[in-house]
Amino acid sequence: MKYLPNLIVVAILAVVLLLASTFTVKQWEQALVLRFGKADRVLNAWGSDPDAGLKFKLPTPMLEKVIILDRRNLEIDLLPVELLAADQERMVVDAFVRYRIVDGVKFYESLRNEIGAQQKLQSIMDSTLRDVLGRVDTADIISGKRAELMAEIQSVTNATANAPENDFGVEIIDVRIKRADLPPANAERVFARMITERNQRAAQIRAEGEKRSREIRATADKTAVVTVAEAQEKGEIIKGLGDAERNKTYADAYNLDPEFAKFYLSMQAYEKGLGQKTTYVLSPDSDFLGYLDNQNGGGRR
Repeated sequence: MKYLPNLIVVAILAVVLLLASTFTVKQWEQALVLRFGKADRVLNAWGSDPDAGLKFKLPTPMLEKVIILDRRNLEIDLLPVELLAADQERMVVDAFVRYRIVDGVKFYESLRNEIGAQQKLQSIMDSTLRDVLGRVDTADIISGKRAELMAEIQSVTNATANAPENDFGVEIIDVRIKRADLPPANAERVFARMITERNQRAAQIRAEGEKRSREIRATADKTAVVTVAEAQEKGEIIKGLGDAERNKTYADAYNLDPEFAKFYLSMQAYEKGLGQKTTYVLSPDSDFLGYLDNQNGGGRR
């Protein structure tokens, strides 16, 4: 029994040593283990198979120390940046950036923690926003090319953050411009200029449409005149051919029996001319009524 206190002390020391040698890594965490103050290994690292759970290390912080880093996507709400656009208009741009830690060792060595990452990325984003947005006009920043500009900003920021002189161990996964406004002193003037430009463009489009309309109407009128003229010409040709054919038919019939032809034509003239209550004044020797006096026709004597 005299050794019991010693056994209790040993058991307590063993439990303390065991607790100091173990730690837990959650699914949304990655653990950077420092050995003698230098980065040694990353557990449950981004891009590797999930490896969360109970882990072991050397028991004292002097030997091995654990730094917990986030495995999730992280967001930085950037401070507003005032810049000068290509059309010499000042703008205030408010943006945010999302990133993730892809190399825990490089992240710790260059940035230490998320606060250091926010400071460094804020500086890089300030420079990138001024460089990229300073090459385009205000209208493109506000609406025209915002998606393309954000993609370019993301690409430039990624290249800068992972350049050999920086190598932050992070990946920029998204950049968004939340707000791009003019300073109050410039807003009214710029909007008035944009309205004027839009009105000028609308007037130009209307003028081009009116010109095209006149061209179409002139072409249609010309086509109608040509079509009618061609139709009339064709109709006259057909009519002439018909008259010629009719005259030929009359001539052929007349030549077959000239006397009968004269008689037939006189009968048609009587039918048309001698209607009811018709009065004619004729000279005594008129041939018009010759067939009424003489069945052989001929002039009167």
